Amino acid sequence: MIKVFTDLIQFRGSHYQLGFEQGQELKDSVLLKNRRTQWQKRRKRQFFTDVSEAVELLNQFGPGLVAELQGLADGLEWTFEQAVKEFSGYYLEEERSGCSIMTGTDFLVRNYDSHPSSYEGRLVVYQPSDGGYASIGPSMQITGRMDGINEKGFAMGYNFTNRIGSGDGFVCNMIGRILLENCATVDEGIELLKAIPHRSSFSYILFDRTGESVVVEASPRKVVVRPANMCTNHFELLKEENRYQSDESIERLNRIKAQWRPSLSARQAYQLFNDREQGIFSDRYSVWSGTLHTSYYQPQTLMVLYGVGANQLPVRINLQQFLNGETIRIKRVTGQLKAGTPFINDRQIHLKQ
Repeated sequence: MIKVFTDLIQFRGSHYQLGFEQGQELKDSVLLKNRRTQWQKRRKRQFFTDVSEAVELLNQFGPGLVAELQGLADGLEWTFEQAVKEFSGYYLEEERSGCSIMTGTDFLVRNYDSHPSSYEGRLVVYQPSDGGYASIGPSMQITGRMDGINEKGFAMGYNFTNRIGSGDGFVCNMIGRILLENCATVDEGIELLKAIPHRSSFSYILFDRTGESVVVEASPRKVVVRPANMCTNHFELLKEENRYQSDESIERLNRIKAQWRPSLSARQAYQLFNDREQGIFSDRYSVWSGTLHTSYYQPQTLMVLYGVGANQLPVRINLQQFLNGETIRIKRVTGQLKAGTPFINDRQIHLKQ
């Protein structure tokens, strides 16, 4: 077992201010050093980022993010081009992962499954002052979001399907961020996912205050929508986009189906995904499919439950209270994993290099 932690970051202000503050905090941080070392080790080939194309697309789908990238560049004392290549989420390759998501009458619960060395350990609560909805969600590549909920009660998460046949486009975490900042309803989310270019094949699970729940199967070639309350790591409509082997994903989906009820309480839904004995939480870290966090989002109340590792009591955060001007008193979320590697925010990784 290894101890891990996630820091809670909360910020109100412009996108540029958020980027600048993050840049200054990250400039000499272990997180940034470890992140760059891990990416260099895992990448077998480099991916070209057309900076002007990335900026043009961000201006179309998430204009505030261009200002955030400029702030990051200034805070880190980098060039703008460096920040775009590192943090824009355009053309970058993603590691494989698992992941499970389920929705009910008024909840979306999600296990994010991957390898600890790819996980930043940052839960970000952000209320922009220059446009875009306030939201909360765990970050990836600093600017991206793995899942989350915004002030309109729109919640989302994504599940990996396939990297083969990648195209020019944004990776999943940046698409997640753009969804949370710009969409108030499932219909708006569908419209955005049909318009934005996709780097790889992912399912995006969208849920809003009306109780509408859909899975959007998105590849670089096609985007289709189906109503559904649960999703793992295979497409059901775009079957030609699936990996050759998807038995484990189908088995995990069947375990969720067997225990799903639309009216599960917050505690029941969270424990179903977080308790190891339920069979959905995964310890398969060696194959990039171990559960790193369990998150629960409630659109009607904007209440969030978040836990790191298995069988953990979650922290409870209310986004509405943050919107009302209150300061969230939680600073850090801790847990344990049956793994040999901590998150990249931990000094242990850096010291082992």
